[in-house]
Amino acid sequence: MKQGNTAQNIAIIEGLYKAFSAGDIPTVLAGLDPKIVWNEAEGNSLADGNPYIGPEAVLNGVFARIGAENEYFKLKDIELHNMDNNQVLATLRYEGKFKQTGKIYDVQAAHLWTLKNGKIVAFQQYVNTKKLAEAEKM
Repeated sequence: MKQGNTAQNIAIIEGLYKAFSAGDIPTVLAGLDPKIVWNEAEGNSLADGNPYIGPEAVLNGVFARIGAENEYFKLKDIELHNMDNNQVLATLRYEGKFKQTGKIYDVQAAHLWTLKNGKIVAFQQYVNTKKLAEAEKM
């Protein structure tokens, strides 16, 4: 049973990244529990709303701002790692370009996802906030 949950959790997170990369935000939001607790990394400009509670808060506080502030934003080199306690760790890179500064960034990141009954109940981002802040500055 535990092995099945692990494979299912990985498949759910893999599907979310594919949907996000395709710009299918409704599918991403549908995978979030109505009471999800979403935290951006401390020091990230998007952390000003931590914790974001619920899919609508994530949409408005994180996804909409990423779209508005970046000329482009891509996730790359995504690797998923099985964890205990219904968690999946993703290691990846963010590649983007801030509209305001015109600066391009390529930063290391990690996401810790917690699932329950096939839905994401918690998200914690870890990212190189220094590199992101440098790209955001004029």
